[in-house]
Amino acid sequence: MHSNPSPPRARFGIRFSLLARRWRRAIDAHLAAAGLTDATWVPLVHLQETGGGITQKELALLVGVDGSSLVRVLDILSRQGLVERRPDESDGRARLIHLTDLGRQRVAEIRRTLAAGEEDLLADLSDAEIATMLGHFDRIEQRLAARQQQEAQK
Repeated sequence: MHSNPSPPRARFGIRFSLLARRWRRAIDAHLAAAGLTDATWVPLVHLQETGGGITQKELALLVGVDGSSLVRVLDILSRQGLVERRPDESDGRARLIHLTDLGRQRVAEIRRTLAAGEEDLLADLSDAEIATMLGHFDRIEQRLAARQQQEAQK
């Protein structure tokens, strides 16, 4: 391995971005081997993370797809009994997306499959090291959310 004279701060963004892509490919391959596709597991996990009851537009932003693509995925997930669309009581035109009981069970299966795939990738890191990294991720995420909120107010 060659030494890189750039300071860590100058290398962080590109390294983090490239690592995230490689991580995602490895995890997607592991999940695909278990019969789970990226298009279906990602929205389910985001719904669980948010507690559900969010709009298709909000979910599309979290998943990183356009709304029309998400509609097709939600139709599939709905037919499978994993999600349901409920009217938004504050806006009669909108529908909120919720996990069903079966959807919550599926997310638990996904998380078990993810944990098995991640176990090898994280094998040489302690729980404390992982917790520290997650704390750093939280700080970065908070900064990004604040910046996004500032942009929305302009």
